Amino acid sequence: MMFDLPKDDVLYQALLTRDSAYDGRAYVGVTSTGIFCRLTCPARKPKPENCRFFETVSECMEAGFRPCKRCHPVKTAAQSDPTVQVLLAKLDKDLSRRWTEDDIQRLNLDPSTVRRAFKRSFGITFLEMARLTRLRSGFETLATGGRVIDAQLDAGFASPSAFRAAFGKLLGQAPGRFSGEPVLKADWIETPLGSMIVVSDKSAIHLLEFADRKALPRELKALAKMCHGKLGFGRNAPVDLLEAQLQAFFAGTCADFTVPLALHGGEFAKKVWGELRNIPAGETRSYGQLAKSIGQPTASRAVARANGANQIALVIPCHRVIGADGSLTGYGGGLWRKQQLIELEAKYARLGVSS
Repeated sequence: MMFDLPKDDVLYQALLTRDSAYDGRAYVGVTSTGIFCRLTCPARKPKPENCRFFETVSECMEAGFRPCKRCHPVKTAAQSDPTVQVLLAKLDKDLSRRWTEDDIQRLNLDPSTVRRAFKRSFGITFLEMARLTRLRSGFETLATGGRVIDAQLDAGFASPSAFRAAFGKLLGQAPGRFSGEPVLKADWIETPLGSMIVVSDKSAIHLLEFADRKALPRELKALAKMCHGKLGFGRNAPVDLLEAQLQAFFAGTCADFTVPLALHGGEFAKKVWGELRNIPAGETRSYGQLAKSIGQPTASRAVARANGANQIALVIPCHRVIGADGSLTGYGGGLWRKQQLIELEAKYARLGVSS
């Protein structure tokens, strides 16, 4: 983008005055509603502390916001392209549909043309937009009392064989080359925020990560090296306990994880991870606050590195760490997931659910 966003106070004033000069060049995400809008939206204006400003539609969606049904920020950006309009209309009719390039071809559309059109209009492909929409829809189903199974709309692995193939690709070897007598076993768990890969032994969880985390291949290779290649497929007893506790967490009934963990890191990192687990659900800390709480107030950067090195997501809640100014900071699972987790845990705080 050639347009550099001004400061938030300037954008907030533009929102209040519905300044058309920013139409299509800036969007506002409202944290209290989970909706993003054009700055010219006629809806009631949010408080400034509930506003996050973005340059593109894709940034809004990746941060977990859904488009406003009053100002239609997605449709407005697509008005000049009939192909985009057709697909957006299809997406609106079935938010839970898992789209593929074959589906696009069946509409007599060229996937590469569609890809370019959506990238040009939104900075994101149609398949990426459909996936984010599906995940958000599933999360909202669960948040409003739907069954967990109804919310699992983004099953990344349709079968054990599909999981084995994907896992093998992550590690760069064929599924048949994995150990038949493994020390560590790999499996997957479906959640409303997407598939998670879990690695365990008979007594503890060694890894829990979202399947699309960029650092995952490196983490898996380190575990394979640690167990001298005795990494295979399957599920140990701790995974059953973990899955039950994750279901309770996403259902909003309990934020307490008691599953045993095997931590791979130095003493400093383990100290940081232990302190992360002391942050109650519904609360957040800055890196500086976390450094002070472990008695090393000048170690903010080291704390940030330890936070990023955590490979047991959710159970060790690194998503509860934000910037000193209250902004979301980097999260290996994606900022949009971090936003969703913080919103979910805010409900824990309001309801007084244990953590």
